Amino acid sequence: MENETRYWFPAKKRGFGWGRPRTWQGWAVFAAYGLLLGLGAVLLRRNPAVSGLFLVYVLAVSVALVAVCWVKGEPPRWRWEKK
Repeated sequence: MENETRYWFPAKKRGFGWGRPRTWQGWAVFAAYGLLLGLGAVLLRRNPAVSGLFLVYVLAVSVALVAVCWVKGEPPRWRWEKK
């Protein structure tokens, strides 16, 4: 059971990827992700000349989220729920 609690993000039961966070650290990462997206939306979306920059920013923040999930989550693999 200790290995399970060590992961911040459990694997999804079906498909590939991670589910909702299991620990407060995982929730803090999600909160930081949401705050960074909101901050980027406020600062970068005001000026139409930098809309491309906003897309790059969203991609960079999302890649950072996936990297944290990859390091602190259960190893990803395809999972199929058994009926």
